[in-house]
Amino acid sequence: MPRLFHAELLELKRWNTPTIYNGWEQITKRDNAHDAFNPEETRDFMPQMGPMVGYAVTLVIEPSQAKHKTANPNANSEYRRYIASQPGPKIIVVQDLDKPAVLGSMWGEVNSNTHRALGCVGTITDGAIRDLDEMTNAGFKALAQRLCVGHANAWPVRWNCEVEVFGRRIRPGQLIHADKHGFLAVTEEEEPLLLDAARFMDSNECQTVIPAARGAAGKPVEQILADMDAAGKAFGDAAKQKFGNQGEW
Repeated sequence: MPRLFHAELLELKRWNTPTIYNGWEQITKRDNAHDAFNPEETRDFMPQMGPMVGYAVTLVIEPSQAKHKTANPNANSEYRRYIASQPGPKIIVVQDLDKPAVLGSMWGEVNSNTHRALGCVGTITDGAIRDLDEMTNAGFKALAQRLCVGHANAWPVRWNCEVEVFGRRIRPGQLIHADKHGFLAVTEEEEPLLLDAARFMDSNECQTVIPAARGAAGKPVEQILADMDAAGKAFGDAAKQKFGNQGEW
């Protein structure tokens, strides 16, 4: 299945992740209460950078264990070649096997600049990051569990494999949209439909339920409530006509 054009990815990046979710739930056959997004809390350490959009490249680390360096001393080089071989933009999704403990970070000034050079726009890791200001200066966005001081034995253990972060399993190549609210990982089947659905639902809100609330000043309460009921019906009718279902209204 063809990947999205760069222009389409740029359009997806113009909206926050909840807006993308609103479009996704209209086109998905999956459970909108249990699938695609992170059930555990994340923290966006660069919210000022806005959303990031990219295709998942994956890595597993275990900073508590020095044995991994001995087991494969060439792992860093091999892993970087994997990252470089994948089409971008890329989001590196890192599962830290030490979770919930935080003993070291693979992320800092060096690795953020290295991955930026290899086409990655940011990371989602259930471990930690460090060198926050330097990572921000590199233009490398991070959703993580927390900050930490050291790197410990952060070393590639496995890559190009399914990983689990913040309660969500991610496969290499999945399209991810992420911001301060969390992240959404879609399937290949959903990917071509996502932008149009997000556009439509954003416009649908702006033409119905939002004006009904924002235009309430000076009206009697009964009129406000009647306008809201009518707007909610119009919103649901538009979604049903477009997608064949009601969505959240």
